[in-house]
Amino acid sequence: MKEQEVKSKMVRLLAKSVSSVVLQIILTNDTKMATKYISEKFVINATRKLSQGKIDKRSKEIDIVLKIGRPNFAEREFIKNCKMAGEPFPVKNIQIKKINKR
Repeated sequence: MKEQEVKSKMVRLLAKSVSSVVLQIILTNDTKMATKYISEKFVINATRKLSQGKIDKRSKEIDIVLKIGRPNFAEREFIKNCKMAGEPFPVKNIQIKKINKR
């Protein structure tokens, strides 16, 4: 039981530090989504809510959804491609999706 408690504490500390970096990327750049891959079964993902695919400049609020946990389908595909390419975990770079310019 003690090992499990220590492991969960470590995961929480790691999630705190990485999530702040991911949130800073979302707030400073014109990015829609930022994902950090910690392991094959643990990711931290921040997504900015947009209105009609754009950042509303008039709005005084910023809505960001932070997901910490298991990867979704697209993230699992990326993990599979990383494994085939021989990329070690945790993946060094934070994956960023930019906002489409129309």
